Amino acid sequence: MMDLSALLMLLAPLVIIQIALMVAAVVHILRHNHYKSGNRTLWLIIAICINIIGPILYFVIGKGDAE
Repeated sequence: MMDLSALLMLLAPLVIIQIALMVAAVVHILRHNHYKSGNRTLWLIIAICINIIGPILYFVIGKGDAE
């Protein structure tokens, strides 16, 4: 059985990646007005509520072309 410190060592990198992706996606969503599909509110909800996958979906599917 794993002790708590070993579990934290495994989860810490995932938490850091999740937070970094979410912050990057939210900042990009708030600074830009053009999206391939959806709108700002939809992408904010997806990026914040769907862990790791939400921000990745935004950058792959929702991010519009540079202005």
